[in-house]
Amino acid sequence: MTSNELKRAKRAIRRQVLTARDAIPPAELVAGGEAVADAIAGLSEVSAGTVVMSYWAFGSEVPTAPLHRRLWAAGVTVALPRIEDGELRILVYRDGDPLTTTGFGALEPAPDASPVAATDLDVIATPGVAFDREGRRIGYGGGFYDRLFPRAPGALRIGVAHDLQVLDGPLPAGHFDLRVQAICTPTVLRRLAAPT
Repeated sequence: MTSNELKRAKRAIRRQVLTARDAIPPAELVAGGEAVADAIAGLSEVSAGTVVMSYWAFGSEVPTAPLHRRLWAAGVTVALPRIEDGELRILVYRDGDPLTTTGFGALEPAPDASPVAATDLDVIATPGVAFDREGRRIGYGGGFYDRLFPRAPGALRIGVAHDLQVLDGPLPAGHFDLRVQAICTPTVLRRLAAPT
């Protein structure tokens, strides 16, 4: 598959999945956020002193605010991404810290928040538009997480999604598209074979 064919295939999947995701009723979104928070907070890799990189969900993504609350209550350090000059910075996020709005509607920590080294991350809660059952992921097209994963080799990479975002067939992927090691939806947290 050529680079242009790969981009077209990913765009088609994004359109299809986002249309379905945007039709999820608000009450189902809220319940999904609570269920995902319970599952991730209960992982053996998550305990007091752990550093979990999450993200601020927007639109019809699985809400992440419940996850942040559970993690803080357990003594976990929560970090969020901030995009600056085309690069992803990892910054500590504490309850009540100021947030700024991105051009596409997500929230991110203020630029003066405390930085976190990628090597200090224990878990990365990873957003995406679509995942397959082998951990392939289609994100929003920026490649930020594909560049982050190699910088955090010890972190458990968990795709966070609604059930309808997990597709059966293999997703189109290039050599630069790195897989997640687990997928958490409102109904199941599934660990996957080690990514290749």
